[in-house]
Amino acid sequence: MAYRGQGQKVQKVMVQPIVSYRSRIQVWLYEQVNMRIEGCIIGFDEYMNLVLDDAEEIHSKTKSRKQLGKNSVSFLFI
Repeated sequence: MAYRGQGQKVQKVMVQPIVSYRSRIQVWLYEQVNMRIEGCIIGFDEYMNLVLDDAEEIHSKTKSRKQLGKNSVSFLFI
């Protein structure tokens, strides 16, 4: 991926492999141990905030799944 800054010099942006492969991840929550969030990772930052696509809440006791943000991308702040 490349873009042009204010000058005409082309800069290359490094994309992490976990983002380029659209890996499906499962986040285990610390204070809500019976709930997990699963989705395809499309971004993150240095603070480990995640951007997930096709995210679902998974409740382990009831074995239920709930779609998060049907028409949008889900943001998860850790």
